[in-house]
Amino acid sequence: METVIKQKIKQVKKGDHSAFEDVVSFYQNKVYQICFRMIGNKHEAEDLAQEAFIRAFVNIQSFDSKKKFSTWLYRIATNVTIDRIRKKKPDYYLDAEVKGTEGLDMYSQLSSDQPLPEEELESLEMQTYIQNEIMALPPKYRSVIALRYLDELSLLEISEILDIPVGTVKTRIHRGREALKKRLRSV
Repeated sequence: METVIKQKIKQVKKGDHSAFEDVVSFYQNKVYQICFRMIGNKHEAEDLAQEAFIRAFVNIQSFDSKKKFSTWLYRIATNVTIDRIRKKKPDYYLDAEVKGTEGLDMYSQLSSDQPLPEEELESLEMQTYIQNEIMALPPKYRSVIALRYLDELSLLEISEILDIPVGTVKTRIHRGREALKKRLRSV
């Protein structure tokens, strides 16, 4: 499939912009997953994936055809997402106490139109819990953990996507796992 993608990229570089549609179709789910696993919000992940494809299209001339396109594209998606995480500052914290009340936090202010179904699968709860714990990791650990264990990329691919040495990837994975272990001790 990589040869087909390379052919499409050549067509795009020659001015056939419609060939990029096929590239987007092929990679859209994977790019979305990368963004979602790092940002944790479906709508933001969709926006970030779209932004990653726009950046890839605009900068397609800088892509080195000798390298793997997916690695280049995933690096763009990761960088776009990391940029958004850095710019994002929470306006409020749900666990912050509401002024003038004793013991009430913002969670109690959220509407509960639909109660959580009691029969929700335990595995889904666990996945959500683990995803939240991954989201709580610092971005440099969160990105390598997501790329390694959720997207199942190799150390070399992660190194190329993040533009850091393989040794640094290994270190961040190790430290990220250790931080995650500490967070998951209660499970």
